[in-house]
Amino acid sequence: MSAHPSSSHDPARDSGSGSARGTDRWQATASAAGLLAEDGSVAVTIFAEMSALAVRTGAINLGQGFPDVDGPEYVKQAAIKAIEAGRNQYAPGDGVPELRQAVAEHQKRHYGLDVDPDTEVLVTTGATEALTAAVLALTRPGDEVLTLEPFYDSHAAAIGMSGATHVTAPLVPGPDGFRLDVEALRAVATDRLRMILLNSPHNPTGTVLTRDELEAVAAVAREYDAIVVTDEVYEHLTFGAEHVPVATLQGMAGRTLTISSSGKTFSFTGWKVGWVHGPADLVTAVRTVKQYLTYTSGAPFQPAIAQALADDDTPRALAASLADRRDLLCAGLEAAGFVVTRPAGTYFVMADASAVLARLGLRDGVELCRRLPELAGVVAIPASAFCRAGSPTARALANHVRFTFVKREEVLRDAATRLAGLGVPLS
Repeated sequence: MSAHPSSSHDPARDSGSGSARGTDRWQATASAAGLLAEDGSVAVTIFAEMSALAVRTGAINLGQGFPDVDGPEYVKQAAIKAIEAGRNQYAPGDGVPELRQAVAEHQKRHYGLDVDPDTEVLVTTGATEALTAAVLALTRPGDEVLTLEPFYDSHAAAIGMSGATHVTAPLVPGPDGFRLDVEALRAVATDRLRMILLNSPHNPTGTVLTRDELEAVAAVAREYDAIVVTDEVYEHLTFGAEHVPVATLQGMAGRTLTISSSGKTFSFTGWKVGWVHGPADLVTAVRTVKQYLTYTSGAPFQPAIAQALADDDTPRALAASLADRRDLLCAGLEAAGFVVTRPAGTYFVMADASAVLARLGLRDGVELCRRLPELAGVVAIPASAFCRAGSPTARALANHVRFTFVKREEVLRDAATRLAGLGVPLS
């Protein structure tokens, strides 16, 4: 798979992601992320708005997905030792050798993938930088980038930065969780398709794509000669579901960039240590862009994470704990009148608030989330924040909200008690 687009381009469509806000790239990025108002002003993200609301009201913040406890003590001590040993200057642009080697060994041990740590692994400032650098490196105006919808918000922003066009295929809620509409996926693919940006286990829905769903994605990628970029940061946080890396599917290793990070697996989200691996030519393309973003970061954290990646017990224990906390929160939400789509992975649960909205006389998930701190002392995120404005998926999920369960058990019990008041009929 070449790192350079070979498809023909229509100059009439080389206007980027469709924004009518002028040519400044920051405006296209804001527009793609749904932050640009009609008057040209830029809103804060819904995550910043809800987190500020939590602070202002003293509400329990189940909106942002970050743990409220640190990861393993031995990993912290390894970072401290690296600092004391003087590993405080620039790390190599590719990442320290021991971390690149640890990534390669991890992929071999878990998935049977043979990865060259010297030419096929790049350490990044979290998964977000890897994703953004990949989109910037490998797409251009006139290209189409396909994501699932709902989607993690930085995916849309990265596409907006690149000037490519964002197209989506829906995940549809049902008795088996959110499932990929395969026919819609095939219908949206065109000769302009350059990249499929895939996220599984999936934020915000908590779904883990099945092997059959992933094979359908792979078939589209092969048919249209598209690159697949996979966001697999929740790879170890699944609850009885099998995580299948796209790179392990027949014929996909040569066209797939696999991205993960230590933040979710080891509960060190603030360290921002991520990585990408794939074919050497694609990694070279990503490196070329990445080196002019952060160049490098986290010098003493990288060797600590290299040690952590040899530890399979900690992620396994975290997943088991999260499964229990998922069940606790889901029970609380159901008692409050929400209809829960039980997640098979990640930190998150999506809940249909239609009955709660009707009882409270509220319009949709956005209004509920803005009122929830006052009504119940809890903060959540509306599902529409993960959709394109006005899209069919946004309309279908207008009453859905996302909660996180990556909090201590006592915090979730407190939240469930507070939410229980929403289930009491109004007098």
